[in-house]
Amino acid sequence: MKTTLDINDSLLANAKALAAQQRTTLTRLIEEGLQLRLRSPLAAPRISKRKIPVFKGRGGLVVGLNPISNKAMLDAADNDA
Repeated sequence: MKTTLDINDSLLANAKALAAQQRTTLTRLIEEGLQLRLRSPLAAPRISKRKIPVFKGRGGLVVGLNPISNKAMLDAADNDA
């Protein structure tokens, strides 16, 4: 994709010189720089430090309910209403 950028003159001159020194194109040099920047931890979205709410109730399962049976658990949930 083609795009137009406004880049500081001295920065562009340094980038062109580096591209020539590395025998690559200015486009490739800019792409590599963007890829590196996007992979940095600073570019990653910030994760909230909030704690996930956890139910701290008491009691547990109804006596006789099989906790390893999905069908039993679903039936109990349907009968609870």
